[in-house]
Amino acid sequence: MIADTFDLPAFAVFIALFALVTGMGFLASRWRKPSTLEHLDEWGLGGRSFGTWITWFLVGGDFYTAYTVIAVPALVYASGAFGFFALPYTIIVYPIVFFIMPRLWQIASKGGHVTAADVVHARYGSRKLELAVAFTGVMATMPYIALQLIGMEVVIKALGLNGELPLIAAFLVLAFYTYSSGLRAPALIAFVKDILIYIVVLVAVAIIPLKLGGYEAVFHAADAAFKAKGAGGIVLAPAQYLPYATLALGSALAAFMYLHTLTGIFASKSGDTIRKNAILLPAYTLLLGLIALLGYMAYAAGIKPATNNDVVPLLFHTLFPGWFAGFAMAAIAIGALVPAAVMSIGASNLFTRNVWKAYVNPAVTPAGEAQVAKLASMFVKVGALLVILFMPTQFALDLQLLGGLWILQTFPSLVFGIFTSFFRAPALLAGWAVGIFGGSYIAWTDGLKPLHTLHFDGTAYTVYIGLLALVANVLVAAVGSAVLGTAGSKK
Repeated sequence: MIADTFDLPAFAVFIALFALVTGMGFLASRWRKPSTLEHLDEWGLGGRSFGTWITWFLVGGDFYTAYTVIAVPALVYASGAFGFFALPYTIIVYPIVFFIMPRLWQIASKGGHVTAADVVHARYGSRKLELAVAFTGVMATMPYIALQLIGMEVVIKALGLNGELPLIAAFLVLAFYTYSSGLRAPALIAFVKDILIYIVVLVAVAIIPLKLGGYEAVFHAADAAFKAKGAGGIVLAPAQYLPYATLALGSALAAFMYLHTLTGIFASKSGDTIRKNAILLPAYTLLLGLIALLGYMAYAAGIKPATNNDVVPLLFHTLFPGWFAGFAMAAIAIGALVPAAVMSIGASNLFTRNVWKAYVNPAVTPAGEAQVAKLASMFVKVGALLVILFMPTQFALDLQLLGGLWILQTFPSLVFGIFTSFFRAPALLAGWAVGIFGGSYIAWTDGLKPLHTLHFDGTAYTVYIGLLALVANVLVAAVGSAVLGTAGSKK
């Protein structure tokens, strides 16, 4: 429990800001209003018309999520320097975006593709591979949506509100304005969300150290705490170098395979828009580094959170007046709305195009597609809410760990095909299966941990399981494609 009593000033500020973005969500259907929203391009991709700044706020808003603000400081609080792996990964990712995503956008725009699975089907003509990519995208995204709701739940409890009704009410608001306005709602709200988060973080990293005796005192307190508990540290141990590097690289390769980031890419108006954003988006990485420092500040503040996820809310409640704590909690909660909305839209686009249209009603009209997508987005959010309400929080965390591993296995099918004709659909499907099932098996036998230790010649090497599975995936796909290509040339 974070707050033992109801905090009226914090609650008042929270409700005022939440009401503001709720109104914006419903009014977003009139923002940059198209002739109709009854088309998947308009409802699900904002008309493919978002320029540099809208894309910057939208992609930044759904990539750097509410759960990021909660989880990154929590990981730094728990493990120290290893928790900073999110910084190199969100640096490495942007050259990848700059090189790959404009080409992907061009193919999607020219072919009228709405999802990654659309692109895969158009390239390989394989319904099985298309379905594998679609299924993986939905399965990897569902726990990600649940994590946004976990972040919101932590914030609501921090305000002194107990029970499930506040979370359900926030969910209903999200569900209805997403249904009404589509991608335009999170795109518009992202402006407010990002501005609020920037204000909160800049105030926090300036004021909190002043209250605690400066950054020297912060790092000294954190270092002493890690030494006292015999785990973690403010610098990496040599044994952590390889796992840190592989986790950062694997996360970077997976980051823009997720539905929410790909949806932001497909909604951009040009390849140049994406290239500009690959240059501008690292500003959020700077912000992320500052957010991570809150984990160290918690030690200097002497707070004792019930769980690691309580670190940030408790830090603000301890060191700031109620009204600013409410402002910070609102920023985090609104930070959950943007990615949750985009994720549910991305999942509904996949269901509509790659399941409903592919297998149920191939003759569905554009208006019919939009209606199916709207209903699917509601069901996706309901599923995520049920996970939070009826299953242990650890279940969502474990699934999210697997989600990163899973979504990484779609990289070869989606990316290789836009640059080379070497790979064959059956080989890519076999590689996907090896990566998905082999990686999941290793993670399961390791107790659902992200890292696995390999032994060669008496030396242990600890690496990210997702990257290990991807290597196996690519090897199977490459060998299989070479065999199929040779067999085809002999006919």
